[in-house]
Amino acid sequence: MADPNNPPPGECPQCWRHAHDKSIHARQDRRTDCAECVDHMLNGHPTLVPGRRRWW
Repeated sequence: MADPNNPPPGECPQCWRHAHDKSIHARQDRRTDCAECVDHMLNGHPTLVPGRRRWW
């Protein structure tokens, strides 16, 4: 399993954390959207981990 606190190069830390840490969305109702995720989708990625993305 991927480490939610250690995103690989080229990934957005917030997207990585929200995708791999189940506790973030566990406390919210299934029918509601995560406010942080919605804001992130509308406004884009503020920061990316430096380095080149690897395709595997």
